[in-house]
Amino acid sequence: MKFPSFEASQIRVARPTDQLEKVIEFYEAGLGLERMTDFAGHRGYEGVVYGLPGLSYQLEFTRHESGSPCPAPSKDNLLVFYIENRGEVLDVTERLHDMGYKKVESENPYWKEKGITIEDPDGWRVVLMNTKGI
Repeated sequence: MKFPSFEASQIRVARPTDQLEKVIEFYEAGLGLERMTDFAGHRGYEGVVYGLPGLSYQLEFTRHESGSPCPAPSKDNLLVFYIENRGEVLDVTERLHDMGYKKVESENPYWKEKGITIEDPDGWRVVLMNTKGI
């Protein structure tokens, strides 16, 4: 059975945080994501948008002037980066470790087989998967 589809020009995953500076340091200085843009004073919101060069996928973090509580979900809600080069996985892991972020045990053993899981400042989990991906 074929389902209807649509054409999207890009996709962005957005999430609030009360620790915007720490989140920026984790994703920018730690993971090394490229900052595509940032904004402030947008109806009480400020934020930053990250992306990977040449891809139409974005990750946005926002903070509202009235606060942006964002409890972390289950330990199996993940942001997974597929990185073929094992050296790059280890470099990122070491950089994050030096910043105070340690490896955590994966909820699903699949991610442990070829990946390294680290929690960001808000407790959300990031997996650095040493495979090509899909």
